Amino acid sequence: MESLRHVIFEGLPAVGKSEILGLLARFYPDGVRVLPELVKETATQHHIDIFRERNRLRDAITSGLPGRAEAVREIVHAGYLCLEESHLGVHWAYAKSLGDHAFVEAYPELEKLLPRPDAFIRLEVPISVSLTRQAARGTAQFDVAGPALQRMLRHLDQWHAARHTLPHTVDATQTAHAVIADLERLLDPARALRANALASTFDVLLLLGRPASGKSEFIDFLMSCPADLRASHYHIAPLSVIDDFPILWELFEDDDLWESLDRPRLYSRRCNGNYAVTDDGMWPFLIGKINRRTAPHLARPYALDRETVIVEFSRGGPHGYASALEMLSPELLQRAAILYVSVSFEESWRRNLARYDEANRGGILTHSVPRDEMEDTYGTDDWFDLAPTEVGSIDVAGIHVPYATMSNEPESKDPSVLGPRYRRTLDQLHEIWTPS
Repeated sequence: MESLRHVIFEGLPAVGKSEILGLLARFYPDGVRVLPELVKETATQHHIDIFRERNRLRDAITSGLPGRAEAVREIVHAGYLCLEESHLGVHWAYAKSLGDHAFVEAYPELEKLLPRPDAFIRLEVPISVSLTRQAARGTAQFDVAGPALQRMLRHLDQWHAARHTLPHTVDATQTAHAVIADLERLLDPARALRANALASTFDVLLLLGRPASGKSEFIDFLMSCPADLRASHYHIAPLSVIDDFPILWELFEDDDLWESLDRPRLYSRRCNGNYAVTDDGMWPFLIGKINRRTAPHLARPYALDRETVIVEFSRGGPHGYASALEMLSPELLQRAAILYVSVSFEESWRRNLARYDEANRGGILTHSVPRDEMEDTYGTDDWFDLAPTEVGSIDVAGIHVPYATMSNEPESKDPSVLGPRYRRTLDQLHEIWTPS
């Protein structure tokens, strides 16, 4: 069974629904949430005799339906597998078998108040086994006789046939571990746990920091992680990366092409074998490009092909990050969290030189920003004016965007060092981020 978020268990009395659901909830606390049987819970809470006080029971159930519907929605929205004991269709079948015409007539409107589950699972035993187990459990107020159970099963099958909902059956006369094993194969609660971790991953992560601060290494680390670990440890779904530097680099190369045609360069100048930006309008232009490239990702439904969009850029100057953030689209900011990778200017310059010297084979990934460009553009950094604490939120055009600053010194390439460093900061950030 694929894409299960809400499953209802049904079966004869004393078949073991409560006990089995309790075990699943206990052994899969990060993936499963259980809702008890609404009718039994309502009758117990209001001290209602389910056989003699049918009208009172109907009214109490009706009052409880909005709360039950909201409980299901909250569990599913939080990313858990919702397992519910019994359903109102079972009570309809009992009402039919007991001659409770008032509930049968009211049922079509009541049914509309509840969400439709993804699947039904029937724990199946012979009626004789149900009668034996009812006697053993010692709750006579809920016991149902054999003839009524026969009629109830017939009506319940009719209920499913009318709705084209064929329940999956599990033989509940097996040993307890065999029943649980069958249910694990059907439900795959571990998959629900993974889905829960995936559902709570960041939508958009703005990855900021000086050049050579370690942003690319951070992305490389995440891409090398197994998907389950990346979601559960770092709150990152399968990722798409939008980096403004490749856009800038292409414009540098366009300038080279114009220059080869004896035309003036438009955006840059050559500098010590590299490039320097000559038009300050380039920085808002690049933010406009980021808005354009993120828009298709943001337009996708939240739960469809879950992904984390990482938007990477560097800015400098007295208002560099403040100006850049204000130009990002509201749609992006409303779903974003910010991770700032912090290194000093001198450390940024040292790594910038090392990156270039390590492999001066050329290409965008081994680029180096010239020293005068570094000093002019990145010597001043307004990040800590915007974000004076390690973790918090920034008000950007009325939108509160959570952030965390991660110190990335001393430099390390050891995953055993980087993993805990990344996880600590992302955990802090995730605690204050609100999913869409």
